[in-house]
Amino acid sequence: MKSKFITAAALLFVAGFAFAASAAATPQGGSGVVTGVVLGPDKKPVPNAVITYQNAGGSAPHMAHADAHGHFTISKLKGDVYAVRATSNGFSSTWENVAVHPGKTRTVTLHAIIEKSDEPKAFTATRTYEQN
Repeated sequence: MKSKFITAAALLFVAGFAFAASAAATPQGGSGVVTGVVLGPDKKPVPNAVITYQNAGGSAPHMAHADAHGHFTISKLKGDVYAVRATSNGFSSTWENVAVHPGKTRTVTLHAIIEKSDEPKAFTATRTYEQN
């Protein structure tokens, strides 16, 4: 009976040691991934869109590109909240906040909308005034 108790205790010890070694081998920091697709106003993928992203701390924006089917992947991101936006040929999406966690992949759909031009329209005279 004493032999069975020692064997069970030894197995628990070995199992606990193996679990601790496995946990120690798992990176605590690591990096996360954001994947997604860019859709236009017509709900179709926007090919080759430019994806701009920056962390909540406001570090300099970084860029990635969507493929020919509007899909993109941003990898090696530290755990943080990132603002992500897509632009392409007169289209842009709103900024989306994405929480990234080490070892996890987050998926986001960016909906591109038509940008309104801020340029003033050309002046067109509708009347001619003459001085008397």
